[in-house]
Amino acid sequence: MDPILLFFATFFPLLSLAFLIFYKKSNYASNPNLPPGRMGLPYIGESIEYLLTGRRGHPEKFLKDRMAKYSSQVFKTSIFGEPMAVVCGAVGNKFLFSNENKLVTSWWPDSVNKIFPSSTQTSSKEESIKMRKMLPNFLKPEALQRYIGMMDMIAQRHFEASWEGKQEITVFPLAKRYTFWVACKVFLSIEDPVHVSKFADPFNALAAGIIAVPIDLPGTPFRRAINAAETIRKELMAIIKQRKMDLAENKATPNQDILSHMLLATDEKGQFLNELNIADRILGLLIGGHDTASATITFIVKYLAELPNIYSEVYKEQMEISRSKKEGEMLNWEDIQKMKYSWNVACEVMRLAPPLQGAFREAITDFTFAGFSIPKGWKLHWNVNSTHKNPECFPEPEKFEPARFEGSGPAPYTFVPFGGGPRMCPGKEYARLEILVFMHNVIKRFNWEKLIPDEMIIVDPLPMPAKGLPVRLLPH
Repeated sequence: MDPILLFFATFFPLLSLAFLIFYKKSNYASNPNLPPGRMGLPYIGESIEYLLTGRRGHPEKFLKDRMAKYSSQVFKTSIFGEPMAVVCGAVGNKFLFSNENKLVTSWWPDSVNKIFPSSTQTSSKEESIKMRKMLPNFLKPEALQRYIGMMDMIAQRHFEASWEGKQEITVFPLAKRYTFWVACKVFLSIEDPVHVSKFADPFNALAAGIIAVPIDLPGTPFRRAINAAETIRKELMAIIKQRKMDLAENKATPNQDILSHMLLATDEKGQFLNELNIADRILGLLIGGHDTASATITFIVKYLAELPNIYSEVYKEQMEISRSKKEGEMLNWEDIQKMKYSWNVACEVMRLAPPLQGAFREAITDFTFAGFSIPKGWKLHWNVNSTHKNPECFPEPEKFEPARFEGSGPAPYTFVPFGGGPRMCPGKEYARLEILVFMHNVIKRFNWEKLIPDEMIIVDPLPMPAKGLPVRLLPH
């Protein structure tokens, strides 16, 4: 039975007992001017429908149905046991992104804190703030330039091992293998494929269960995620202990990677981070550093298979770069800057198949948006589909058109795969590099055909082809 339906069937008798708590938490009595919408069942709210629309391949349906019925600006619902206002459109995105730490702050479901136990010492949002202070020096473009040749080398080794000589391959698991290999190298200086593979399987289980109904029962995605996190954490603790010894013996350098930096960094009180904190931060980085990029890479392969005219233009751009290189010469920053059309294609892919559906915030004070009251403590959700597939923001939104990103590109706050404002994804440039390096290496080697023309797309929590996108390779 689907875990979500199992949860509903098992705990239905308890719902009525939760009603009074839910009623009080939702601030109905003291806030008659809440946004329009419905809260669904006590505690469960509309979580089941929210999750199932994604698993059925139409994550935008939850949003579009309610925008049409209640308001195109904001509506209320209840997701993950919380009363929630969903803000919509470019105006809603701008409002949330511009009021970070003024009216709202970051929030994630309790499942995140349960999977990352060190965050319960403070909170996941405080951990996130600390992480953001630590990352910019490593993830800004000038710092990442030194990794381009390394990413190219990993891509070449990946294609030699997993693509070349094959007639058919399944793209999504191989895309995850590539991006995870890159993440392990950049964050931990690990590049041995055998060592990298130790992490791969548990990471897949972890990513699938982070945003899930928190049913801690055997066999549920949430329990599998907790077990996977513990497995990875043990491996990371061993790596951390070894790196501390290497740093002490000058066998590793302070600027070698993010792990070295974390081991030598101190907090506001001058204290070093403890090993569990570091392990959980690296865990979070590895998830963010490979899952979203692998989903985007998979959909790039999908759309290029479906649109031969787009493939032809990308091929032309990439082969011009390839012909300019000497034998054995790696890609560099100048090459990446020439991949303008390829990046426009990648952006259009992220518009149509965004790797993340949105994020959450918490109101830190009472405020008004679009004429409606948002009480302190309520959660807020912004969702990419309120603009990405909105004809007011993108004419003919279902049409694949990379030209949307030429010149100044889309209007502000309409294209938001990386979020925006102070909480814009710090790994945006890192993702751009590994995606473009992959595009260069795959397209100069192959054309391809989809083996399942009408393969279903599901979102759980990342978008992915239901069968992983099997393709037939056509080597050049």
